[in-house]
Order: sequence, then C-alpha cells, then structure tokens
Amino acid sequence: MEQPTKCQVSETTSSRYRLSRAEFEHAIAAGVFDEDAKIELVNGDLHTITPEGTRHTAAMNLVARQLGRIFESGAHVRIQNPIAADDHSEPEPDIAVVAGDILDYLDAHPTTALLVVEISDESLNRDRTVKQRLYARSGIPEYWILAIPESRLEVYREPHRDHYASVSRHGAGDTISPLACPGAEIAVRDLLPVR
Repeated sequence: MEQPTKCQVSETTSSRYRLSRAEFEHAIAAGVFDEDAKIELVNGDLHTITPEGTRHTAAMNLVARQLGRIFESGAHVRIQNPIAADDHSEPEPDIAVVAGDILDYLDAHPTTALLVVEISDESLNRDRTVKQRLYARSGIPEYWILAIPESRLEVYREPHRDHYASVSRHGAGDTISPLACPGAEIAVRDLLPVR
C-alpha cells in the first residue's frame, strides 16, 4: 500500500502598505483618483468620506457660522479642507479653525489646528475612535464631535499620545467656550440642526 504524500504548505504572510502623505498628494496631482472622489488619508489608509445628508450639511454650516463669528482675526475657519496631520495622515475634518490668514496656506496645508470639529451621524463611532486618536496624536488641543443622533456636543481636550485626557458632553441648554477664544461663548443649541 502506497503511503500518502505529505505536502509542504508554505505560508505566505502579507503586510499592509501604508501610503505616505507625499505619495497620496502625488497620486492626487497625477489624477489617479476621480476628481469628485471623496477620500482622505488616515494612518496610511484611504477612507471614503461619508456622503453628507441635509442635517449634516446644516450642522456644518451652523458650526462654521458660530466659529467664524468669534474667530475674526488671527485665525480662520476652514470647511472640509485637508490638514497635514502627520507623514501618513491628511484628514479633511468638517471644520477646522487654523491660525493665520487664508493666504498663509497657498503652498502647504496646515499641519495643526486650534480646534477641529467633526459633524457625526453615520460616522459617529469612527469619529470617537479613529479620528479622536489621530487628532490627539497630532497634538490638536481641542476636538469637538457634534453628535447629531444624540443632539449633543462632545468636547475633547488635553491631547496625550493617542487620546484626550479630558472629555465632556454638552446638551442643547449648555454653552461652550473654545480654548483658543475663552472669552467667547457658544450656545450648543445654535450648533444643532433642529428648529
């Protein structure tokens, strides 16, 4: 009787390739992606940006209006523009308040922000985990999540490695003062997309 043949099975391992920010920007410049593609680079991975619903768009404009009102000089509000967060990340937060003038960023995206805001509905879990870790690791001093399903504002402060040491939650009846403009107050209800 013939003995069964033993097969040598070789295991192949694969590893993930982390795209650098320079490679990402080169690919965009070369037209690799459709010009209407909604993508961002986070931790070397390409992520599609969730299409905006009407409440998301309304909330984004409400937040931009309130922040634009209090950051009139020395900083400006950017809407869905890239931040060169690190060598492998170029997120496009819904709102970012950055130091300086618009024309200061003709040749490069800002590498930091005074405040970043994500408007969250379907992206809520990702904004609380992946984005929160990225912004903390990048040293963004203050990160807000406007949680539309819960009608509240989450405020993250004191970045430490890959998390924020201080987290507070605010409802419609509360007010908040950004760290970069402590004398100004914003009513949370003025940020929420409700009548």
